[in-house]
Amino acid sequence: MGLSDIKTRIESEENRAGRSVGGVQLIAVSKMQPDENVVFVLEQGHRVFGENRVQEAAGKWPGFREQYEGIELHLIGPLQSNKVRQALELFDVIHTLDRPKLAQAIARLAEELGHCPSLFIQVNTGEEEQKAGVLPSEADGFIAVCRDLGLPVCGLMCIPPADEEAALHFALLGKIAKRNGLTQLSMGMSGDFERAVALGATHVRVGSAIFGARDQS
Repeated sequence: MGLSDIKTRIESEENRAGRSVGGVQLIAVSKMQPDENVVFVLEQGHRVFGENRVQEAAGKWPGFREQYEGIELHLIGPLQSNKVRQALELFDVIHTLDRPKLAQAIARLAEELGHCPSLFIQVNTGEEEQKAGVLPSEADGFIAVCRDLGLPVCGLMCIPPADEEAALHFALLGKIAKRNGLTQLSMGMSGDFERAVALGATHVRVGSAIFGARDQS
């Protein structure tokens, strides 16, 4: 595949679903990718990227930002409380707000720094023990807590269970967002982004379909 093919498929699905073309933001997931792969995508004009780890992003993106204007960086992996300051200084958007302790740390440091990235709350729609995210039954309460802290929560994010129909989880996330007045949905990856677009995704996180398989070493 590749970047242009993914963008074409997103546009086709927007048309098919009766959505405004260009309304879905494609996040190119560059975690564990060698620099030359990232440069190849940057040279095609793409500027929105996702990273899983604060440390990896810190070693990669300050240099790219000096070379390329307009980069928007999204944290799509778990955020540890002791990495919050670094994350707030590096990322434009954080997709993995998932617990009160983290919300409090972000609120405290955002006030100190004078700015805060846009925030998605991660919902564990499959209620999987090994996966991060607030449970669906607790999402409404946690959204309220974050709003009381003054956090700029813009939407919800999920990662469906690998062995279940993703569309069911996308629909659940959309329902939770709607009843809480949230308009942005971060959902859909390389294998299911078209279903996510059909069900209202505003952000899709695509890695291997753009870059190829990651180097796991």
